[in-house]
Amino acid sequence: MEQLYQCQTLPEVREQIDRIDRALVALIAERSIYVRQAAAFKHSRDEVEGGKRADQVMRRVERLAGELGADAALTAAVYRTMIEYFVADEMAVFRLRQQPRID
Repeated sequence: MEQLYQCQTLPEVREQIDRIDRALVALIAERSIYVRQAAAFKHSRDEVEGGKRADQVMRRVERLAGELGADAALTAAVYRTMIEYFVADEMAVFRLRQQPRID
């Protein structure tokens, strides 16, 4: 991890937290774009639900949490929530693709 800025005041701490929040939200937005793109490559409901892939992601982020000094339980909870949401979102996109077109 990069050298952290040593804050001298509470407003400085809040400024850093706000900066991080902006970056996190931007990354979540970017991740959602790729999740929606993934739906185009999947041909079955099982592929969309992707239990095996979700397990791989969870193992990877738990390992990363340890390497980067993040709280493992918090990281796992955040990712479980994101994965649950993204699978539901991807499923909605997948279902729309499966509907017959009426022209």
